[in-house]
Amino acid sequence: MSLLVDSSVWIDYFNGVITPETDYLHRALGQEMIFTGDLIFAEVLQGFRLQKDFDRARMALLKFRVVEMVGVGTAVKSAQNYRFLRAKGITIRKTIDCLIATFCIENNLALLHADRDFDPFEQHLNLQVRHPIAKP
Repeated sequence: MSLLVDSSVWIDYFNGVITPETDYLHRALGQEMIFTGDLIFAEVLQGFRLQKDFDRARMALLKFRVVEMVGVGTAVKSAQNYRFLRAKGITIRKTIDCLIATFCIENNLALLHADRDFDPFEQHLNLQVRHPIAKP
């Protein structure tokens, strides 16, 4: 199964923050088929203050397959998933996370993330998530 890496992991990775997720990403580079999405691409790049850091991150991300994540079908399915979770009393804080999770579900991609908003998608909608093991 191919892997989509969420901005929550990329941001830590580019900032040199060591987490189980960034360690997993580091190990997966060159070993797994890694994707990034246009939405994730935008989220990551908008956080850079310096042009040189922006350019470096842009070039690094372009080495992966960048996929267009949102069309009408994904938008509708994402809204349905949001409503399904809302009916269970679960509120997802960010629309973009609904779109990312739905894209992964619909395209059979595993997600590497560090964001609790994805947990209900895993628990109730069969989102495949990579769970790295924390180092002691």
